[in-house]
Amino acid sequence: MTEPEVSGPTVSADGAAVGLLDALERLQQRLTTLALPLEAPGVTEARRDRAAALGQLDDYLLPRLRARSAPLLVVVGGSTGAGKSTLVNSLLGLQVSAPGVLRPTTRAPVLVHHPLDERWYSTDRVLPGLARLTAGHRGPAGPADAGTDPSRALRLVASDVLPRGLALLDAPDVDSVDVGNRRLAAQLLDAADLWLFVTTAARYADAVPWDLLHRAAQRHAQVALVVDRVDPGAEEVAEDLRRMMDENGLPDAPLFLVPESPLVDGLLPESAIADVATWLSALGADAPAREAVARATRDGVVDDLARRAQVLADAADLQVATDARLRQVVAAAYADAAAHVRIATSDGAMLRGEVLARWQEFVGTGELLRSVEQGVGRVRDAVTAFFRGTPAQAPRVEQAIAHGLTAVVLDAADAAAERTHAAWRGDPAGAALLQGLDLARASTTLRGEVDAQVRGWQSDVLELVREQGESRRGTARYLSFGVNAAGVSLMVLAFASTGGLTGVEVGIAGGTAVVAQKLLEAVFGDDAVRRLTTYARERLDARVDDVLAREAERYTAQLDALGAADVEAATLRAAARDVDLAAGTERSARPQATAGAPVGTSHALRGAGARAGGGGASRHDPDGSGPAAAEPRPGFWRRLFGATVRDDA
Repeated sequence: MTEPEVSGPTVSADGAAVGLLDALERLQQRLTTLALPLEAPGVTEARRDRAAALGQLDDYLLPRLRARSAPLLVVVGGSTGAGKSTLVNSLLGLQVSAPGVLRPTTRAPVLVHHPLDERWYSTDRVLPGLARLTAGHRGPAGPADAGTDPSRALRLVASDVLPRGLALLDAPDVDSVDVGNRRLAAQLLDAADLWLFVTTAARYADAVPWDLLHRAAQRHAQVALVVDRVDPGAEEVAEDLRRMMDENGLPDAPLFLVPESPLVDGLLPESAIADVATWLSALGADAPAREAVARATRDGVVDDLARRAQVLADAADLQVATDARLRQVVAAAYADAAAHVRIATSDGAMLRGEVLARWQEFVGTGELLRSVEQGVGRVRDAVTAFFRGTPAQAPRVEQAIAHGLTAVVLDAADAAAERTHAAWRGDPAGAALLQGLDLARASTTLRGEVDAQVRGWQSDVLELVREQGESRRGTARYLSFGVNAAGVSLMVLAFASTGGLTGVEVGIAGGTAVVAQKLLEAVFGDDAVRRLTTYARERLDARVDDVLAREAERYTAQLDALGAADVEAATLRAAARDVDLAAGTERSARPQATAGAPVGTSHALRGAGARAGGGGASRHDPDGSGPAAAEPRPGFWRRLFGATVRDDA
């Protein structure tokens, strides 16, 4: 990451660290509330990234920033049967961690610390999400206590062999057959200040460990590798492994070879682990070195976290777009359904069949209808005769209209449901939301709802003509005609447009509409009839839209419950930028580090300073005594301090 130039007042190192902590806490809040519920492209990886980012914040980054003087946590990880526990036990000279005979039995990982460092680990200041179990230092840490989930616990072991300021954590196998073990191993490795990664001469090229190591290199985590069970003369193992390290971004990582050796009381001989023990003992004795390791890993995690947050913001944008796409499908389908109902109730189609038969019964098939067919000029006399007579009751026409209108709305709702269901089913995000739901057809309660809305609309129409009749002259005609008759006539007229009709249908539907119009005009007048017809249509459309909107909500409610539309990618991006800026400020405010020789200590790991032999070699063994000796390269200490590594270290 390019460090931005710092301008303005000088920021103290402590103030800059507080600023970085605040920025990371804000980012944590944004990530915690980030919802990625829809099955958008790449969402599975995005969810893993989010979980990993939160895990690193909770388990490592925030605790490390809040307690910068905490001991350096060295996590010993690796593949099944690589010898991690044996290595830890051998370094301490004690059986503190049960070796491979228990694998892959789920057990709590073992964290070994100096007795005076216990409070760092017995509280939740480090790895706060894991329960604590304690064990005596004389015996190995075995199965977790009853009632404690071993995949969510740490077994603490105090050992005065370990230097103060340094802790070793024997993690579960990264390729364990137990899912809980694998997850915990990844979590612990992400929480490490330093990875001590153990593999074997036979399995050093396995894919799973290298996936983790490659990820560590990407975020600039500090890593050292130990190859166990190396046969004498196996120079090609070291050379091939160094090639892989170079290719995977770990060219400067320390590499230690542990020769194949018989165990004595379950421990490797001191000569076999001499290089590892000496290196770790020197690190434990050198506070500036420990701080440099922790700082280098922390910086890498901060940079990776800011980058990851930007990627997650892109995923959040995709969630919003996916939500909008699914909603658009619903909106289009039900808008088309509403349009279909409007067309079907305005093109004269409703004035056929049962409605037409009941209407003709109402107005009669004699002079009134024939006058319309022969010429509009004769309608006035026929209408006058109609009012003098005793027209049939309107309820049968009203009932036929209700049945026809209900059928039209139900058909449109079914078509919209089928169309939406098919579109969602073809979309991974939509298909996931449809699981367990029966949305392919209109809801089972829809008929009752439509019946109620149709009755409501008919009541609206009757209320319209009632109000109009009370405010118009010609009340005598209105009273002789009746509210129901006028209302039915207005319903018929609302379906009256002859658009789309041809031939005989024009004569039937169009004539029906003219009769209804003339009857109403005789009572209310031309202008009033036009207004009444417009109001009747508007109220019908509003009620149909209301019914279809509730049907559409069966789909949109699934999206509302997930809240993907409410994701704020912009605030996440801003939080990530704040972390970048705060990190640059914090690094600029640091005092210049000076490399010093490791200070003396009375605590040294077993084998420290012993002469490596029998095939033991490391990348820091330039005298060529080991089987994997090669030309020295810039190593761990050089990378941190630019210092020269001593032959005996």
